[in-house]
Amino acid sequence: MFEQLSARLEKVLKFVRGEGTITEKNMAEALRMIRLALLEADVNYKVVKELIEKIQSKALDQKVMDSLTPAQQVIKILRDELTAVLGQEAKPLRFSGQPPSIFMMVGLQGSGKTTSCGKLAKWCLTLQKNPLLVSFDLKRPAAQDQLQMIAGQLGLPFYEMSREKMASPQKALKDLITHTRNRGYDPLIVDTAGRLHIDEDLMTELRLVKDALQPSEIIYVGDAMTGQDAVRSAQAFEEKIGLTSVILTKLDGDARGGAALSIVTVTGKPITFVGTGEKYDKLEVFHPDRMASRILGMGDILSLIEKAEQEADGKEAEEIARKLSQEEFTLEDFRKQLRQIRKMGSFSQILKHLPSGGMFKNLAGVDMDDRKILHFEAMIGSMTPREREDPRIIDGRRRLRIAKGSGRPVFEVNQLLKQFLEMKRMMKKSQFKKIISSIPRSR
Repeated sequence: MFEQLSARLEKVLKFVRGEGTITEKNMAEALRMIRLALLEADVNYKVVKELIEKIQSKALDQKVMDSLTPAQQVIKILRDELTAVLGQEAKPLRFSGQPPSIFMMVGLQGSGKTTSCGKLAKWCLTLQKNPLLVSFDLKRPAAQDQLQMIAGQLGLPFYEMSREKMASPQKALKDLITHTRNRGYDPLIVDTAGRLHIDEDLMTELRLVKDALQPSEIIYVGDAMTGQDAVRSAQAFEEKIGLTSVILTKLDGDARGGAALSIVTVTGKPITFVGTGEKYDKLEVFHPDRMASRILGMGDILSLIEKAEQEADGKEAEEIARKLSQEEFTLEDFRKQLRQIRKMGSFSQILKHLPSGGMFKNLAGVDMDDRKILHFEAMIGSMTPREREDPRIIDGRRRLRIAKGSGRPVFEVNQLLKQFLEMKRMMKKSQFKKIISSIPRSR
């Protein structure tokens, strides 16, 4: 996500760092570059205008211009203003003080709304909640089939709205609340009608659901790939129904990211989650400050640590960290590390959390997609224990045997050994050790 915008803004930062002092002339050039970067990323033009004015006002302040590190001051201003545009701070979902909490999901067809219901329910399980899923669509009763299938895949309860129940919608919704409360479900996640476009029939139906359920949250689900269309739709739902928060889906596929940088300012509602993949665990809490850092190439180590805490094996990670610090890291340890990385997501996603410069700049060139990780594991599995312990003994004959045993060509075995040595060297120097060693001992 944000690849295009990040690349352009990193050029701006490089330009600013190259200037000894900040003047109106070079600041005007930097602002021009920022403006073009944002507009090409499909950010709403009004948002761009306001952002540029704020950056200009603060950057040309005399205290900044006279400071010992004016370039760093300007970079901080840019990061702070991007954070403000994205929502300033993470806004958690509001759970009702008197269960059940009711989350009403709204959005257009194709935005990922139904799948997001399943993702949100799975996220609620991490909070020791007991979610119930239901689909309510007066025009398309069959719309609940997909959500029922998702509930089955996740092993979660599903409340079926039959045609007979739908005939009296107010009573059906009242019975739903009674069912939820009597069985101790919390939250109740309600998938609602979606259309290809906004019309009055849709809004009438959504208002009926809202009035009957009095939801704790009305969550707009928008497809980030649609750019400003998602922003305009969110604005229409806010005006006609009233929203409390936003989930942006498919953010992993949007290289521009304009919707994320516009929707908070335009609607006045916070982004609570972003969808970063198709699987049900690919729903991330949205942290504006961390996202701003990632956009500017400064990385997001905190989110990576949290992901490691959730997915990795604590004792195994501690042992790997110990071996790294004592330079005892072997190919067997490397295989264990690859397995932990796969649990955390794709390798490319992990690299995006790291700063683009400094000690991590060489990692950007490490060619290791998800299939290659599986191939590496197969090749290591074809080695003898002694070869895993000491790869220096792997000569040409052994490499040929490993290649045949794993079904991979010899040049890939050479790549494995080369990248193992490179990763060992880089990880010994980098914050990967901090990430691994931060995992709690008890899980």
